[in-house]
This record gives sequence, C-alpha cells and structure tokens, in this order.
Amino acid sequence: MALFKALTDFVSNLDTQSITAERKQTLSQLVDYIQAKVNDGESIHINFICTHNSRRSHLSQIWAQTMAHHFNVKNVNCYSGGTEATALFPMVAETLTNTGFEVKTLSGGNNPVYSIKFSENEHAVIGFSKRMDDDFNPKSDFAAIMTCSQADEGCPFVPGAEKRIPITYEDPKAFDGTSQQAEKYSERSKQIATEMFYVFSQIKK
Repeated sequence: MALFKALTDFVSNLDTQSITAERKQTLSQLVDYIQAKVNDGESIHINFICTHNSRRSHLSQIWAQTMAHHFNVKNVNCYSGGTEATALFPMVAETLTNTGFEVKTLSGGNNPVYSIKFSENEHAVIGFSKRMDDDFNPKSDFAAIMTCSQADEGCPFVPGAEKRIPITYEDPKAFDGTSQQAEKYSERSKQIATEMFYVFSQIKK
C-alpha cells in the first residue's frame, strides 16, 4: 500500500542531492547494516536514541519506518528511546501532521502516547518518550543510532546493540518559543526524511 497522498507528494520532492559526500559516508554504516540483514533474510531492528527521546529520535524512528515501507524493505522495525524519559514534544506531532501523517493522541498526561500512521493499511507507529531499555524496545540484535551528540558521548555502550552508529542532528529545541519554531522543526524533519529516503533507496532486495 502506498503512503498517504500528502506524504507521497512530500516524499517525491525530497532531494538527496542535498546530502553531502561526507554525510553519505556517515549514513553508509546504516545502509551496510540494513543490507547485511536483508542479504541474510533476517529481521531488522533499529533503535534511534537521543537524550530525552522527545524530538530527533522520534522523527528518525518515524521517517525510517515510513521509508522502509516506501521502498518495500521488509521486516524493518524501528524504535526510539532516550537516556531518560520525558515526553514527545507537541511540535513534533504537529510537524508530522502538517507533512501528511495521521497523528492521534491515544492517552494524555505528562508523557502522552501517540498513534502515527503513514499508510492506510500499515500498523501505526506508537510514539511516546521512553528509556532506550524500555520493554517496548528490543533487548538484543539491533542497531543503536545515536541521533544527538549528548547521547552519543553519554552512552559509549548500549546494552544489547550489535552495532552502534552515530547519525547526529542539530536540536530544533533551540528555537522553542521563537517565531522560527515551526519552520525549524519542519526543516529538521525534512532533513531526516531526506536522509532516511537515501538510506532505504540504497538497499538492494
């Protein structure tokens, strides 16, 4: 099943030419990890990790799951976690909604749980803030993708990870409460979408 139409339109306008050669080198570690699993017919588990599991790690998880579906790479399960649990920042949900995802709040409170759908008949991604070792996440045989330099430096070892890959992003949090907030979250989301598009476009099935 295709992505929702608004998402299909968004994805069709992503420009992988905007990714530098140096950045592609960084992303190649994830490409190689996924390709090796595909070649061996194994399930692919990827846990995107950031300090608070509130912004970049969620955007990465959701876009990676979306692009795996878009490029028909099977048996990909994407997760996210932090060194501590806080809450998925509301601007992330708003940014995803504006891009074409179907976002619903399943429960409120200090750490709301969201259902995030990218296609009519595919499972929703469940988004909420959690520690990287939460029961919701895999315990072994996964790639740990460090999406922020703080988590990268603070977690030299991720229990259970068979591969640890730093793919860090600038934090849009710096623009919270400013007139540029929506623009900067959208910018970061688009960067992550473009890079995950590139990663999954490289996989030979």
